[in-house]
Amino acid sequence: MKFIIQRDKLTESVQDVMKAVSSRTTIPILTGIKIVATEDGVTLTGSDSDISIESFIPAEEEDKEFVDIQQTGSVVLQARFFSEIVKKLPKDAVEIEVNNNHSTVIRSGKAEFNLNGLDAEEYPLLPQISEDNVFKIPTDLLKAMIRQTVFSVSTSETRPILTGVNWKLEDNELICIATDSHRLALRKAKIESGVEEAYNVVIPGKSLTELSKILDDTNDLIDITMTENQILFKAKNLLFFSRLLEGNYPDTTRLIPTESKTELIVNTKAFLEAIDRASLLAREARNNVVKLSTLTDRMIEISSDSPEIGKVIEEIQTDETTGEELKISFSAKYVMDALKALEGTEIRVTFTGAMRPFLIRTPENESILQLILPVRTY
Repeated sequence: MKFIIQRDKLTESVQDVMKAVSSRTTIPILTGIKIVATEDGVTLTGSDSDISIESFIPAEEEDKEFVDIQQTGSVVLQARFFSEIVKKLPKDAVEIEVNNNHSTVIRSGKAEFNLNGLDAEEYPLLPQISEDNVFKIPTDLLKAMIRQTVFSVSTSETRPILTGVNWKLEDNELICIATDSHRLALRKAKIESGVEEAYNVVIPGKSLTELSKILDDTNDLIDITMTENQILFKAKNLLFFSRLLEGNYPDTTRLIPTESKTELIVNTKAFLEAIDRASLLAREARNNVVKLSTLTDRMIEISSDSPEIGKVIEEIQTDETTGEELKISFSAKYVMDALKALEGTEIRVTFTGAMRPFLIRTPENESILQLILPVRTY
């Protein structure tokens, strides 16, 4: 195998596939990046058997030449060293040549590296996914849906299913739900789907976080295909496979209260900043707890009290307060995460009592919802 490639293109692709490479894999060859050169271009693959990423660099595109293929072939190179080398090469053109026994020479300017490669035939094959049931979604919408839900997945392995985001697809609507049993994030969107059957799958939160980092902020459509145990995201020159989590995701619909006893409409930024300030003293105490009390005349009080350190009280004007008086305690972190995920200058918070979950939404948008369980403080 021998080719000359633009360093920037190579660096970008290496960084993408590195997101799937793990140093802690039980299969030694997966600590490497598979490189395949064909007449059409160069394909790089990284995998940790949960996530697999394939990035393609075309030989030419829109009359620009990126790769000059002199001899086709393949090799697997140690990911850690290869990625560091590529980043630090001196010149814009990089020549990669594989000789006998997979020994690989990487040249750029006056620098020359020799790496011991492995046989690409030994590298596990990527999952074969038939592309019958494909639905499409704009990349920027997909990234927003991930950002607005993935932070609520559980980080504890005691209930592995909760470390993923539940995706439900039916009647041309995609619903994404994440919960760690203390809070829940839900986001829905209408999409154009050619898919007849309904899907209900759970995608590891880690996979979605890595996918989001790789995708550009464009409104190009991305193709998504689901099977029993794999999901494939297909963007331009990029394939991203993730295994799905096994098991049934809990039914979260009954968690979401339908009635409310107290409702506030408040400026998002003012609310977020007041909670942030209150959490300065709450951080030291257990759970980072902040209290909210409704006062008369469209005012609420945000406070925090930590016996060893001191206390903080702040009043905020709301745009509207309706319903019963209320005192409630909650995790400052959870509410701040929820507020950062919402888009809009105002939020609507609905409570059904001091011990019941409460909802945070934007007044005019029903497609996104954050639910948080209060903290018992007595």
